[in-house]
Amino acid sequence: MYPATVARLSVFFLPVPEQWVPRPCVLCKGGYDAACTMGLLCPSACTYGAHHLHFITTSCYRRLPFLGSARSRDTFLSVLEQTRQRYRFVVVGYVVMPEHIHLLLTEPEVGTPSTVMQVLKQRTARALLPKRKRRNPRQRSLFEDEPKRRAFWQARSYDFNVWTTKKRVEKLRYMHRNPVKRGLVESPEQWRWSSYRFYLLDEAGAVRVNQGWTEISFRDRAV
Repeated sequence: MYPATVARLSVFFLPVPEQWVPRPCVLCKGGYDAACTMGLLCPSACTYGAHHLHFITTSCYRRLPFLGSARSRDTFLSVLEQTRQRYRFVVVGYVVMPEHIHLLLTEPEVGTPSTVMQVLKQRTARALLPKRKRRNPRQRSLFEDEPKRRAFWQARSYDFNVWTTKKRVEKLRYMHRNPVKRGLVESPEQWRWSSYRFYLLDEAGAVRVNQGWTEISFRDRAV
């Protein structure tokens, strides 16, 4: 384990109301069209409203390496940071692999984790999928069916509630070791598309890790 991780994580707690009503993930049923795509599938009792962290995993369509290039991974991180600022949530950890991603996030001040993932996946797909060529409207009648847009993400993601320091450290360790386990690098700090270098070197990356804890407010949330 990297030094001081447990100490850092132990101070990051969001205030939890005395009474709250867990809200099941309303998008768990899936059914989204693969071109935009996201649905959260909760293998355990995924709930919103408890101010837990959410460990979210999502894969590229058919586990294809759509994030296999440095450029595509950089683009994803840029979109993640823009989404973080817009929906006001804290990124506790992340790793971007060639065909999937792992995120450890707080619940956002705006929307829900489902909202965040939907926006993140839509914007990433829009940025990285090949652009459609514009056709002359007069020629559209020559084509019986418009070609379907290529899918970028699997239709479902996986969301696991994390509410203890032990689980937070466990998920961070799992994410940061992923590139090493896959043989992509020899040590976690060599993979620059994860939050490991922040914890090891306090290095600011494309995504601001553990930033915004004091800025998030849930005062207007019904509990």
